[in-house]
Amino acid sequence: METSSAGQPAGQPAPQPSSAEGPSVAVDPLDAVGQAFSRLRRASALSVGSPVSRKDMTRTLVLNIVDEGPERDGQEITVGVVAERLVVDPSVASRMVTDCISAGYLIRAASQQDGRRTILQMTDEGLAMLAAFRRHQRAAFEFITQDWPDDERRQLARLLIKYVDAVAQAQGASVEG
Repeated sequence: METSSAGQPAGQPAPQPSSAEGPSVAVDPLDAVGQAFSRLRRASALSVGSPVSRKDMTRTLVLNIVDEGPERDGQEITVGVVAERLVVDPSVASRMVTDCISAGYLIRAASQQDGRRTILQMTDEGLAMLAAFRRHQRAAFEFITQDWPDDERRQLARLLIKYVDAVAQAQGASVEG
């Protein structure tokens, strides 16, 4: 394959370099999407309305997993499932879960399928905290997109949900395959 002096395939312009003033702009948005996701993750702590502490941001990772429930029939939410879904070591997941329990957001309960196993359940405080966090996320989304046409805001929300659902489906396929 022939390449240009910029190392790009012949006939394709090179991405624009990053600047100190703003994000890197690539000719093809698909070339910049990975960097955009990284920047989005770093910007997730935007203070809009009632700010969310870093500790509570981490807690919501666990609470969302418990709230979403099992991915397949017969599965219960355990520390192992939390570790698997967060792609962290079981000891890290255990510390995260213990912190949520100490904060009053989760409780451990006996599995109804296997009495030797401990499952995680949300408390009323955990449900309230998660609801508050979701209100904060919506407020942040509305603040960031306040100057956008309503149809673009809804289209981004719809496509983001579609993307996340496709990621979950691809993860399931890679585990099964």
